[in-house]
Amino acid sequence: MPLLRTSAIHTVLLLLLGALSHGCANAPKAMPAPDTLAAAPIASPITAPITSGTSGAAPAAFAQRSYATHPQAAQFIADMVARHGLPRAEVTALLADAKPQQSILDAMSRPAEAKPWRDYRPIFLTRERIDGGVNFWNANAQILADAQQHFGVDSRVVVAIVGVETRYGGNTGKYRVLDALSTLAFDYPKRGEFFRGELEQFLLLTREEHVDARAAKGSYAGAMGQGQFIPSSYRAYAVDFDGDGKRDLWHSERDALGSVANYFKAHGWQAGAPVVQRAHVSGSAYKALLDKGLKPHMPAGDLAKYGVRTDTPIAPNTQVALVELDGADGLEQWVVFNNFYVITRYNRSPLYAMAVHQLSNEIAATR
Repeated sequence: MPLLRTSAIHTVLLLLLGALSHGCANAPKAMPAPDTLAAAPIASPITAPITSGTSGAAPAAFAQRSYATHPQAAQFIADMVARHGLPRAEVTALLADAKPQQSILDAMSRPAEAKPWRDYRPIFLTRERIDGGVNFWNANAQILADAQQHFGVDSRVVVAIVGVETRYGGNTGKYRVLDALSTLAFDYPKRGEFFRGELEQFLLLTREEHVDARAAKGSYAGAMGQGQFIPSSYRAYAVDFDGDGKRDLWHSERDALGSVANYFKAHGWQAGAPVVQRAHVSGSAYKALLDKGLKPHMPAGDLAKYGVRTDTPIAPNTQVALVELDGADGLEQWVVFNNFYVITRYNRSPLYAMAVHQLSNEIAATR
């Protein structure tokens, strides 16, 4: 969910609940970056399942709590009134109606991105998902062509994002977004501040787009629509691509696909540019590059100094980074370019970005 923006996050992970394939996108979106599961759910260490919420109360008591009386609710309500002019009674009533969801807290402790690449890749690189991508592309060929022309983002990547996030719109989430974001805002201290911000964004979104705050559905991290946009990403990057005067990521195919493309454009996608290239290493000097992050930071001409080579030459001034994944046949090293980094703005996990890239190539090759 867009991270994960998810994702990020968005990218941003409902696979963990036996529903969606993931994680955002911002993931949550990795959960996606703060503005994604693109974004999506946020990866966290695997821990023992939570059995009674964060309050220590029995499960039944946890489920019956009212967020309107939560210790942090008074400040949240006051902020919504002071900053945005929302009626106090309306915000209070919404929080009172939000239902704590223990299954959301449990799911947050089991991110897909905690898996090694050898286990993560088979989740997404399946015959069913590849063929599904071909069918989805064919069914929406004109929309995707329009989006590619307008935003300059390759259709294959837009298709792969929707395939990873929601199985091409087949599962956009079963939770009320109000419940998901309230649970995480007030009962998930590890990321409570972040999710209170997303709850704020959601309430503003429902006002702007005339969405029923009590009816909107999404992932367990509050990501919405085919591309699983968290509320801040929805407000910042969603577009009215069908021209009907509203941005509808649940019901409008044009809005949903155009918004994914717009997200990538806004984060610097370069049409037709490379994403990754397989690398070969010798010695151990290359390991120093693995701690420098996913954003390209060095000229490709310097790779040889670290014992890194590629089968196809890279222009020496091209900025690159290096990642290492634990594959089925051992460690894999990959030189990654700007477009790989852009995918990680949807969901910060390199596993997610590689899965999107490889799925996009398989779909395009099959089509």
